[in-house]
Amino acid sequence: MTWRSGGTTARWTIETNKREAYGLPRFEIEEMRYGLFTCPYQRLPLERAFADAKAFGYDYIELWGGRPHAFAPDLLAGQLREVLRLQEQYEMPVEVYTPEHNAYPYNYMLGSESQWRDAMDYLLRSLRCGRELGAQYTLISVGHSGFMPAKARRERLCRSFRLLAEEAEHLDHRIVIETLTPYETDHFTHAEDLKALLDEVGSGNLFGMCDVVVPFVQGETAAHYIRVLGARMVHLHLADSDGVSDTHLLPGEGKIPFMGWLDELHACGYDGRATIELVTHYIDTPSEAARQALESIRRMEA
Repeated sequence: MTWRSGGTTARWTIETNKREAYGLPRFEIEEMRYGLFTCPYQRLPLERAFADAKAFGYDYIELWGGRPHAFAPDLLAGQLREVLRLQEQYEMPVEVYTPEHNAYPYNYMLGSESQWRDAMDYLLRSLRCGRELGAQYTLISVGHSGFMPAKARRERLCRSFRLLAEEAEHLDHRIVIETLTPYETDHFTHAEDLKALLDEVGSGNLFGMCDVVVPFVQGETAAHYIRVLGARMVHLHLADSDGVSDTHLLPGEGKIPFMGWLDELHACGYDGRATIELVTHYIDTPSEAARQALESIRRMEA
């Protein structure tokens, strides 16, 4: 299937370079592809996000999986059909499914054994949803452990991703793993943490990504993730930052030197998808924020 949106045509090809070793599909494209994150639309009908993505020239949707939109149990109970309809109607694919986790009521890194099992059951169902939506990846980040001792924390993290990787392999689906800022988690905040987890679990269905706010608040760059992860770096979250919190701002409204960072990412060979990750900071004005964000990025690329 070929999707056309925002003036960009994407088609699946398999490279013969190092990406092939990971079985990684990528788009052959003329420029980076930008996605709209639906999280700030949670007070509006989900269709508004799809309509805006089409109207503003986005290339794909990153679907937030929380109520009232695309919560995994609701999708499996029948809501999935509506999301598939929206994809067809607006010619706007859901390429990444991001189930809400690491906060109420689920955090697989925190709580009792029974709470861990409950969280993992939810994430396993979320993987099924990602596949049924036609997403290329389901995105899972690593939440706060409640200051668990390092050894126990590592064991819980690896145990969790071994189970998730096994299910992803069974479903023939891929997981992309996200680091978080030190304001959101007490561990798993660097590219090296991602590489260590990917190496230890050793699954061809696990990949890494970079939310540019994460390295920025720690004095690093997004391009460092590419240097560390190589072909296993497959996704970006773009937002600006004040440098002292996990707040995600419109590109150009914070302190990240976006023009330089985008140039460096291209120079390092990254030409994949990038979701402009606006979250609840813009929950009252999601449409205007989505429009301004993409326009700002396009100006920086010009």
